[in-house]
Amino acid sequence: MSEAKISFRNVSKSFPAAGKSFTAIRNLSLDIHNGEIVTVVGPSGCGKSTAMNMVAGLMPHSSGELLVDGKPIDGPGPDRGVIFQQYALFPWLTVRANVEFGLKLQGLDAAARRERAMHYLRLVGLADFAEAYPKTLSGGMKQRCAIARAYAVNPSVLLMDEPFGALDALTRVKLQDQLLDTWSRDRRTVMFITHDVDEAVYIAHRVIVLAANPGRLQEIIEVDLPFPRNDEIRLSPEFTEIRNHVWRAVYQRDASAA
Repeated sequence: MSEAKISFRNVSKSFPAAGKSFTAIRNLSLDIHNGEIVTVVGPSGCGKSTAMNMVAGLMPHSSGELLVDGKPIDGPGPDRGVIFQQYALFPWLTVRANVEFGLKLQGLDAAARRERAMHYLRLVGLADFAEAYPKTLSGGMKQRCAIARAYAVNPSVLLMDEPFGALDALTRVKLQDQLLDTWSRDRRTVMFITHDVDEAVYIAHRVIVLAANPGRLQEIIEVDLPFPRNDEIRLSPEFTEIRNHVWRAVYQRDASAA
């Protein structure tokens, strides 16, 4: 994981607000390595989602350089799959048709679309629900469908904005493990935004802590825990030590700045 997959080079983002300019992110410099899982944490207003949306190409940055594979980002692209907290599934399409949607835009024929969609539905444990409609699925199943849809178009980068935030605790833990299991097979680069410190530590190689007002890099915390991760890791003293380090970086700093 030596080469940079995503590079922020003194990136700033400002928005007009009440006749003035509001700076959401200021001079962010950061490399996310190829095949790495990075989680991004920080207090509300620190620019976590703004940073991810800029990488996704959903909004332009105001200054600096933002690169994927050494090339400037100039809009959305099939190399970057985006998964939001709200599943954004098409309710009138079946689970399989939802996963096939992006493949249809890529021009794949029906047989190839079906084969690839079913492959990823098996990967996330939804093969038996391929012909079901989203309204019949639980929240966790809907999110697994969204993950399968993002994977199916074969992006080299997964951008995940609090994808498990609306789920119950047990489902959330299961999907964290499923994400890591899937990552172990294909080693995609993952940028994962969360408010949950335990989640941030459990799935990441590194935790990126942002400070607020304006959003800026505060600290990068290495998660020196072995893969595969499991319940034994969650309950280990080493996990607790890193978790407490991240918690202090986010919440004690936030309290002192308040």
